[in-house]
Amino acid sequence: MKKIVLTGGGTAGHVTPNLALLPSLREFGYEIHYIGSYNGIERKLIEGAGVDYDGISSGKLRRYFDLKNFSDPFRVLKGYAQAMRLIKKYRPDVVFSKGGFVAVPVVLAAKHYKIPIIIHESDMTPGLANKICLSSASKVCCNFPETLPYLPAEKAVLTGSPIRKELKEGDRLTGLQYAGLSANQPVILVIGGSLGAVAVNIAIRKILPKLLEMYQVIHICGKGNLDENLISQKGYVQYEYVDAPLRHLFAAADLVVSRAGANSICEILALRKPNVLIPLSASASRGDQILNARSFEKQGFSAVLEEEQVTDETLYQTIQSTYQNRQKFVSTMEQSDLNDAISTIMDLIQSYVKP
Repeated sequence: MKKIVLTGGGTAGHVTPNLALLPSLREFGYEIHYIGSYNGIERKLIEGAGVDYDGISSGKLRRYFDLKNFSDPFRVLKGYAQAMRLIKKYRPDVVFSKGGFVAVPVVLAAKHYKIPIIIHESDMTPGLANKICLSSASKVCCNFPETLPYLPAEKAVLTGSPIRKELKEGDRLTGLQYAGLSANQPVILVIGGSLGAVAVNIAIRKILPKLLEMYQVIHICGKGNLDENLISQKGYVQYEYVDAPLRHLFAAADLVVSRAGANSICEILALRKPNVLIPLSASASRGDQILNARSFEKQGFSAVLEEEQVTDETLYQTIQSTYQNRQKFVSTMEQSDLNDAISTIMDLIQSYVKP
């Protein structure tokens, strides 16, 4: 039987593309194993998908001073020894890494055993973990044309991001019924995200009375961010988190307001949803969301409003303009070449498996 080891962790963005590949991997008859951290977010997600999971020790590699810089190298070495044992045990035909620091020892162990490695980089520029892994990779997949110059030319493949099949199976009426909203008024879906959600939540709620004159609003605001004063507000519904019904809420949405995490915006692209992106500011990140958003803006997929530019007026006007021009955004997204990432990545995986 063909065997594959998947790895990646630390954030949901390092896991969901792996989850998206599972149905195709199973269809092609792969024995699937996942190597992640002991108790990271990836463990619950992967075990919930019915995949064998092995946890290893992991440490973060930082560019700044932190007392953990003295202990984490030992965790990485321990993780490498554990990954060596697991790779030797499973002897996969190929390893697919979505990144995150837990993936580094797995990739290095696979290189030791001369196992082909495919890496996926979501953001515009490779993160530190993937930079360390580039020399070990057979191929490096990416989401943005602008990423290609940062990668070894002979390894780089522009694929886009694997999108969970079920996201494309949403039903508008089911979504409206789930949210208790009407089919007679356009719907804005606001996704604050887990990182930096507060700024987006505040901005949307400040203009909510004006928005509700024309729109209905579904607001996914993140854990602990519900506003009890707005629970009974007509035309407005808020959730901390949505899992399975998310596909129906996307189907119900006429416009999406979101942060600009790479996986999130690739899902928006795949679903052809007109959108306003508010990237996480450079002061709160390495600036990757700003680069992601500007790429989508340049390609005509998104309207962008940087966090420092957000006022009541600019946010409302950007939403209005994007909604009024929504068909232009949809038409541009329909012409994108980045809509079949799963097939492209599966072809790469298959190419490294011996007949």
